[in-house]
Amino acid sequence: MDFSFIASEDRIRRAYEDGEFNELPGLGKPMKLEDLSAIPEELRMAYKMLKNAGYAQEESQLRKEMMSIEDLIRKCEDPDEKQGLQRKLNQKLHRFNGMMAKKGVQTNSSIFKNYEQKIYTKMDL
Repeated sequence: MDFSFIASEDRIRRAYEDGEFNELPGLGKPMKLEDLSAIPEELRMAYKMLKNAGYAQEESQLRKEMMSIEDLIRKCEDPDEKQGLQRKLNQKLHRFNGMMAKKGVQTNSSIFKNYEQKIYTKMDL
């Protein structure tokens, strides 16, 4: 054991003895554990980090929809339908960028786009 571990454990023990943990919210109630069984084990930490950073399910769902529309645009042969799909994609992209801008994430960067695509590919989104 190193010094920092011993010092930390000592401070926690003293705080417990002094009753500093007696007024914590949720005291005596069961913890709310997340069910991460649907997420592959090697991606769970990344998922938790994204969630803790404020990356919500709504953004993930919106991104999936945008990717589906992009696939439809690539396969579409009717110019009018293609234009309608492009308009729909632009609306969703605008909404997505607005959500990300509120969080201070710049989505127009090519570096971000490359990294973002790698994350979505890895997470199979």
